[in-house]
Amino acid sequence: MSDGDKGAGHAVPSKRADARRNKETLLDAAAAVFVTSGVEAPVRDIAAEAGVGVGTIYRHFPTRADLIIAVYRHQVEACAEAGPALLSTGATPHAALGQWINLFVDFLVTKHGLAAVLRSDNTGFDALHAYFLDRLVPVCTQLLDAAAASGEIRSDLTALELMRGVGNLCIGADSDPRYDARRLVELLIAGLRLPR
Repeated sequence: MSDGDKGAGHAVPSKRADARRNKETLLDAAAAVFVTSGVEAPVRDIAAEAGVGVGTIYRHFPTRADLIIAVYRHQVEACAEAGPALLSTGATPHAALGQWINLFVDFLVTKHGLAAVLRSDNTGFDALHAYFLDRLVPVCTQLLDAAAASGEIRSDLTALELMRGVGNLCIGADSDPRYDARRLVELLIAGLRLPR
């Protein structure tokens, strides 16, 4: 194998890693724009947020539905991966739970708009909702269990109950800009604490 062949072998993984990072940048940008401007925001706004041309977005996501589904899955994965990382680095399990719930709130605010667009395809929406539950309920359970085992919070709440409660508190955020879902969710998480 010549030196030129060795270099060529390393270029492919680097290109793949670059493509993956670029796609993640697009998805993060789309999520940020969806939170501030809704899922019907112009593609040019997403492109500007990502620092790319509009054509780059269409190359990765030919339709708005493709982009919305990709953002949804990307955010679910980010939330799922963040749970264990926060638990291992957080000051306490309760603090990790609070940080994770903040990420979950950001996702839910975006998800409400995504869900409205995706509901027209009930089969696809149901599959995405099942994916959401399969990935996030175990993560929330792990965080709740750790905080309960440390004696910081009550132990009689399930992950699904907490996630539904947080979800219900987030509903008003999409119709009233003065509604502060994060503040209400912080009160909910603070209310889980056991008296010391």
